[in-house]
Amino acid sequence: MFLSVFDMFKVGVGPSSSHTIGPMVAAARFLDHLRAQPFRVAGLRASLHGSLAFTGVGHATDRAVILGLAGFVADDYDAAKAEAELARIRAAHNVSPAGLGVLAFHPKDDVVFDFGPALPGHANGLILRGLDAQGDVVTQITYYSIGGGFVLTEAELAAGKDTDDGPPVPYPFQTAAQMLEMARSSGKSIAQMKRENELSRRDVGGLDKGLTRIWEVMSACIDRGMATDGVLPGGLNVRRRAKGIHDALMAERGLNQPAPHTINDWMSMYAMAVNEENAAGGQVVTAPTNGAAGVVPGVIRYWLDHVPGASVKAVPEFLLTAAAIGGLIKFNASISGAECGCQAEVGSASAMAAAGLCAVMGGTPEQIENAAEIALEHHLGMTCDPIRGLVQVPCIERNGLGCIKAVSAASLSLRGDGVHLVPLDAAIETMRQTGMDMSEKYKETALGGLAVNVPNC
Repeated sequence: MFLSVFDMFKVGVGPSSSHTIGPMVAAARFLDHLRAQPFRVAGLRASLHGSLAFTGVGHATDRAVILGLAGFVADDYDAAKAEAELARIRAAHNVSPAGLGVLAFHPKDDVVFDFGPALPGHANGLILRGLDAQGDVVTQITYYSIGGGFVLTEAELAAGKDTDDGPPVPYPFQTAAQMLEMARSSGKSIAQMKRENELSRRDVGGLDKGLTRIWEVMSACIDRGMATDGVLPGGLNVRRRAKGIHDALMAERGLNQPAPHTINDWMSMYAMAVNEENAAGGQVVTAPTNGAAGVVPGVIRYWLDHVPGASVKAVPEFLLTAAAIGGLIKFNASISGAECGCQAEVGSASAMAAAGLCAVMGGTPEQIENAAEIALEHHLGMTCDPIRGLVQVPCIERNGLGCIKAVSAASLSLRGDGVHLVPLDAAIETMRQTGMDMSEKYKETALGGLAVNVPNC
């Protein structure tokens, strides 16, 4: 099993990896499919199903599909160009993706929200269709956005193609138990094994440059969030809080000794800064999803700015370790809120961040596995119930608390020797089972929980 660190940490655009990045990826793949056909289509149509329909407007899924079919991609998204193109498409009723000419596409009629039962493969389904001049369907593909910006076609999902199918890697661990055994037998750290796996697919320069960019984008996102105030879009009138908290914390510096728990405010503020940017549609890094994008960078910034001896040179070790843990969770359970609730998003992110922090603070592989288990265990059962389907409440604060739990989990694990009762593999399997048993109302549909018990209009 191989899942690249650059699959786990993808540069994209808010507010949701499964609802915005995934549909944009699906649209790009569909355009490639059309370019490979011997015939030419005259128009396009998309239908959204399951969670993509129920919370699609709040998650900007319709915008993502429109822009994706127009040729935009998340990795180098330009917000100003996107807004201009959206206005043009809505006025002209067409898109012009490269190599396909001008295609009829009326967003009001050709983006369909299907509120019936979800498609059978996954809660996040969409069908993209190519039309002839008479409006008849001449080709169509069903895609599933399975979380974290990962996309599979209906055929790929049925075939179980959810991981890299390239050549074997040096350390092909599929469970935490295998990971620990390989670490013991090789004498290597988790990050070292993950690095060697990555280098079986790319050169050293590409790996190091990519890891540097991931942290640069994460750090810039924190900085923008700490500097920006105002009201988030979507109609809930949620005010940005990270800037105000940051300003207050900076003003308190140099005054009387603050209460020890003030450090929690710093952690929460870093994470919330990211998720406020995400909610505003800004550039973020999936970690492992957009809805949970604040936890990993929040913990890294806490470590760099507040822990003596921390160095940015060790950030790649943090990211590689976190990606190894995230890959185990994705492979054996899920990182999708629509599939397993928020335990699969913020819970996974907290486990990844706890592992990364433990690693850069000198933890052994056993302590790292323990840190990830503690963090994940104490998110088990967490629902995904966004008010009005927006990735704002409870999502933004939830990232802050996930950040605090990650630091606490790493600290607890470092106080021990790595021996503990509940293996990480057991916590991952429990999360999977809990997610399968969880009512659909609590899995990103906004049909239960806070989404229905808090007035949102």
